[in-house]
Amino acid sequence: MIIFMFRFINRCEELRFLEKRFKEKQSQLIIVYGRRRMGKTETIKQLYKDKDAIYFLGDRRGTLQNTERFAEIAARYFDDMPPRVKNFDDVFEYIAKKLNKKRLIIVIDEFSYLVEKDESIPSVFQLAWDEFLKNKNVMLILSGSSVSMMERGTLSYKSPLYGRRTGQIKLSPFTIENILEFYPNIRLQKAVEFYSVLGGIPFYLREFDMKKDVYTNIIEKILTKEEILYEEVEFLLREELRDYSVYLSIIESIAKGKSRIIEIADYSKIKPKDLPKYLNNLITLELIEKIHPVTEKKKTKKTIYTVKDNFFRFCFRFVQPYKSDIEGGLTENVIRKIKEHFNTFVGPAFENICKTILCNANFRNLLPFEFEKIGKQWGRIPKKIEGKNQYEIDMVGLNEKTKDILFCEIKWKNNVDGEKILYELKEKAGFVEWHKEKRKEHYMIIAKSFKKKTKDAICWDLKDLERIIKTKTEK
Repeated sequence: MIIFMFRFINRCEELRFLEKRFKEKQSQLIIVYGRRRMGKTETIKQLYKDKDAIYFLGDRRGTLQNTERFAEIAARYFDDMPPRVKNFDDVFEYIAKKLNKKRLIIVIDEFSYLVEKDESIPSVFQLAWDEFLKNKNVMLILSGSSVSMMERGTLSYKSPLYGRRTGQIKLSPFTIENILEFYPNIRLQKAVEFYSVLGGIPFYLREFDMKKDVYTNIIEKILTKEEILYEEVEFLLREELRDYSVYLSIIESIAKGKSRIIEIADYSKIKPKDLPKYLNNLITLELIEKIHPVTEKKKTKKTIYTVKDNFFRFCFRFVQPYKSDIEGGLTENVIRKIKEHFNTFVGPAFENICKTILCNANFRNLLPFEFEKIGKQWGRIPKKIEGKNQYEIDMVGLNEKTKDILFCEIKWKNNVDGEKILYELKEKAGFVEWHKEKRKEHYMIIAKSFKKKTKDAICWDLKDLERIIKTKTEK
């Protein structure tokens, strides 16, 4: 949930959970985490805006200075003189003694900064919880932006806080439905364009002006050196990860189409045996993802890596390679390249949007059958020469029980010829070795608009998608 134009947008499910736990009688220790710019602080503030609360924002100055600041804030809440404290135990003991019967929310924001500077912090908080808070009428919320640090420090089995928490929330990026709500009265085409550049990160979305086209926003907010988004990628990597330059090289290689371990290792000059630990860290941050053909088992060797975060994908495609031009004031050269390749760039983001919409449609029984899983499909074409022996289908939905299969082609194009696309789709479907003798085939084409639809496939354009989204959000 983000404040935008003085309105609080989304995060309803997370807020409902927090409100429910607040109303319960017993004490609560809730972990809230997620990548930077996701709206964690605003979500928590929305919870306590009309309640008794102590809010403390941690920093990297060390335990003693943070402890003293926390004590001052706590004393201010109780309208008292700050106590003399040496550690967090002292502050929590002070708070526990001052508590009355009222339910109190205590928020420790950027808890990961405290852990980063002092590895004993999880143990200190565990003892403070056990000795001073767990039997009090409190709701303690520990929030942090460093996903790996929060998982190690609060959620992992080895953490002293493991078993103490009563709930956790990991904030995820906005979906396309959220974005349509975020920008009032925006049309789906522009929402898709914004999403393809910014992803679903609320802070990034807030930077774009819905009254301006995507190219003007890119020039003003991403290609302008003084703007926050210009250095955001490098800032986030430096904040979240050690060996910043190594991760930069890995993401760059994947953004350039090096999708397999050996290709990524060769480009980034990292030994293949050392690469998985770096890739796993980037997967944890949801910057890249590991995918396999939907008809294959998860342990298949047919695995590729792609850049999952749209903003990172955009920056590594159009900003990082042209930084010299941008720094030299040649922004027009960069925006010309962006315009030339933009529709192709939007394609993968549109596919992900359509996957989300198809999952919603599946749940609402708007498709010919209910698929159990959905994803990309690719493989080899028998008896074809190298370079022409691969096929790829944008989206395939499967039901193992009924043997129904949905083949879906997704085009970020106008005036699509449905009959031509269906012919090509059926040809590719013939190479998919999944219950070939028993399966029941269904076909679907999604595009910006159609020149000609076909009765032999479900054809959805942007108007259809808008209608499906609208009817979902109205329910």
